[in-house]
Amino acid sequence: MNKRNLLKSGLVAILLAGGGAAMAQEVTLRMHQFLPPQATVPAQILIPWAEAVEEASGGRIKVEVYSAMALGGTPPQLIDQVADGVVDIAWTLPGYTPGRFPRVEVFELPFMMTNAEATSRAYWEMYQTDMADTDFADFHMLGAWVHGPGVIHVNGDPIETIADMDGLKLRGPTRVINDLLGELGATPIGMPVPALPENLAKGVIDGTVIPWEVTKALKIAELTNAHTEFLGERTLYTAAFVLIMNKDVYEAMPADLQEILDSVSGADFSANAGKVMQAADAAGRAVAEDRGNTIVTIEGEALATWEAAAQPVIERWIAEMADKGIDGQDLLTRARALIAENSM
Repeated sequence: MNKRNLLKSGLVAILLAGGGAAMAQEVTLRMHQFLPPQATVPAQILIPWAEAVEEASGGRIKVEVYSAMALGGTPPQLIDQVADGVVDIAWTLPGYTPGRFPRVEVFELPFMMTNAEATSRAYWEMYQTDMADTDFADFHMLGAWVHGPGVIHVNGDPIETIADMDGLKLRGPTRVINDLLGELGATPIGMPVPALPENLAKGVIDGTVIPWEVTKALKIAELTNAHTEFLGERTLYTAAFVLIMNKDVYEAMPADLQEILDSVSGADFSANAGKVMQAADAAGRAVAEDRGNTIVTIEGEALATWEAAAQPVIERWIAEMADKGIDGQDLLTRARALIAENSM
């Protein structure tokens, strides 16, 4: 790692113990993320994780959490902020940089997710087998998870059938999810989640797809009046997240601190993060209910119609992966098997 990045990361002061007999290293890591600190992910996942790291290390590792892009830039720039050493750790969506992390997209395909905990554990397992040495070879992964069932929120007439999607300007978070929205008849608009309130208020978009859990922090129930959720074994969509670290910074840490950091990260942390996000859906949904907003639930035969309509998205993705030299069908088959296995 070059000196410029080392200085930017604030990676450490080396403290010599008394008498010069031993050397102890203390590490300060800067984490950057895009949501306000009171939102579910920072308040219930990222900040508790930072505290757990500090406690497990006996105070030798300090994680400073900077929320709402406090260190500058935009959410799509978070990946490069980590890669360049501007920050040490970031929580973000790989999908904010389309095409850069293609294997992750398998978990964002329509009707993949059963529940966020099981799918997150499957995601971590597939990260280890398929992504660690490919998509994320230049990073150190701390966590990989998905949110709970995706919901469509609109300001206007409720979406009860696929035909109701026609022409609506709907924000989507990633390339695959935007492809789904377009296939269902909407006009997809890519946009990071912090931009939602302003663009809904100004009528730039008619609605958005996000899980219930983040609607409370962003006041989506106040900016929309109708919500469509999908109730079945698998849900319409989910989005994939990563908690990712600069690899040079990680490798510069003493081995014992690396071990401590990894001990509070990984598979169980990822699965729990997904579980926490989905559990927070209830509070967001309650706000919409209390306001008297319309909530439509798609299930049974109607849900099967949506699933059939979404199939071309999966077929296109497999073909796109083939063009990249990636066996998308194999990824899809194994991801589904891992999700099923972890859902038992």
